[in-house]
Amino acid sequence: MRLHLMPILSFIFIAITLSSCANRGTPTGGEKDIAPPEITQSLPENFSTNFKGDEIVIRFNEYVKIKDLRKQLIISPPMDTAPVVSPASGASKAITIKILDTLKANTTYAFNFGESIVDNNEGNPYPYYRYVFSTGSTIDSLSVKGYVEDALLNEPDTFISVMLYEKDSTYSDSIVYKEKPRYITNTLDSVTTFSIDNIKAGTYKLIALKDKNSNFLFNQKNDKIGFHKGFITVPTDSTYKLKLFNEKVNFKAIKPIQDGETRIIFPYEGDYKNMRINVIDKKPEGFKTRILKDRETDSLYYWYKPKFEVDTTFFTVTNGKKIDTFKHRFRTIKGDSLKLKSLINGVIRYEEDFAIEGNIPFSKIDTTKISIIDKDSLRIPVKVKYDSIYNTYKFPIEKKEDQKYNFTILPGAFTDFYDGINKDTMSYSIRTKMKSEYGNIRVNLRNAKLPLIVQLVNANGEVLHELYAKDSPIVDFTNLVPKKYDLRVILDTNGNREYDTGNFLLGIQPERVIYSEPIEEVRASFDWIIDFKFSD
Repeated sequence: MRLHLMPILSFIFIAITLSSCANRGTPTGGEKDIAPPEITQSLPENFSTNFKGDEIVIRFNEYVKIKDLRKQLIISPPMDTAPVVSPASGASKAITIKILDTLKANTTYAFNFGESIVDNNEGNPYPYYRYVFSTGSTIDSLSVKGYVEDALLNEPDTFISVMLYEKDSTYSDSIVYKEKPRYITNTLDSVTTFSIDNIKAGTYKLIALKDKNSNFLFNQKNDKIGFHKGFITVPTDSTYKLKLFNEKVNFKAIKPIQDGETRIIFPYEGDYKNMRINVIDKKPEGFKTRILKDRETDSLYYWYKPKFEVDTTFFTVTNGKKIDTFKHRFRTIKGDSLKLKSLINGVIRYEEDFAIEGNIPFSKIDTTKISIIDKDSLRIPVKVKYDSIYNTYKFPIEKKEDQKYNFTILPGAFTDFYDGINKDTMSYSIRTKMKSEYGNIRVNLRNAKLPLIVQLVNANGEVLHELYAKDSPIVDFTNLVPKKYDLRVILDTNGNREYDTGNFLLGIQPERVIYSEPIEEVRASFDWIIDFKFSD
């Protein structure tokens, strides 16, 4: 018995050892599933006609879920009451669309799901699924195609709504503010082209919106808009280009707010430059005011003296022909004392000026109480420039390489609107770098029609440096911090030295903006020459 048992035990031991060796490591679980889900049935069938129901069921071969439906799902024509799409969360082998709106007669509807339908396990999307039906006897089959650009940025936004408004007896340009379009599509998040499909023959206004509220209505304050000049006629073989831009917001005065003992904030929307503030009621004897602009927000600070002896008064805010009247109630708030702040600390660029900002409007400056000493203990003459909009004194000096400048401000150097002074001695230190630590760019504007606004911008389109080319097609950007820049040019057609955006109601397109080919990263102690060629 024992002689027969030994070979069996040896066999078991070898089998266990081999099994252990074969199972070392982590199991892979097989190949990753990369296949999208498949549709097994649609009720009613896709592209059905004479649709009469209020529910659509789409069945799949595996469990699916829905993601980013609010962004991805585009229904054309839009419905006043959004349908209920389930499952709202979790997974299911079927998607159900419950229609709550009253459908229009003889109309083709399209549900564009984008890539919102994904399988439950790996998240593989069913790509750009469209469910189409008609309440009439035919499916409309015409299309309008094109692409979207941004008027100012190198790359347009994602999820742009592209819309058609039918030109009929009810059409007016203001329709974009009040009514949803007849047809709509979306550029989604990976392409800038569009195709509005399943539309009928007719005449339409073609609009693009970066629709922040996803309500298919143009909000001038929040949305970008683009439009094709005139109307388009369908069917068409044309490819349409739409340029998105931010309109200048129409001026709007907002109710003022007491913000300090003798300071009122006047918020606004739009352009403040022609904004005027006046008191309607009787003013205190010797009444004086100063108005400053907030650097960050759309607000003006209205400073006044002396204080009003009444609880309320009325202000008018005018901007051109627009007049608003506000009743203002005064509040008791503790007053401020004058405080100074340096706007530049540490390294100063050669094109910058050292600047001091005050929290209360300045009335005068005593330069005898201000000294500027370099690192060699040499005194620099004090010159000043006052910015009355932002209440800032700038100190222009001729800056030298690798130099240090110490600013000393003694008590009483600054006097404010209320005859207050700075009471402490303030010291600030700034320094320059060697010019070899910067780079330079010369731009040759070939075949260019002047004037042009030439800009170096960052990846977000924010202006870092700007020059105006009026008389010469050569511009030089000097002492640039080494980094990556984009080069763009604005065709200043009206010569006002600023970018002019478009206006939908006036039918005005924005000024043309051109980006150069990507330029090399600026490096220290390097001079770059760029030929920016313009086509006719």
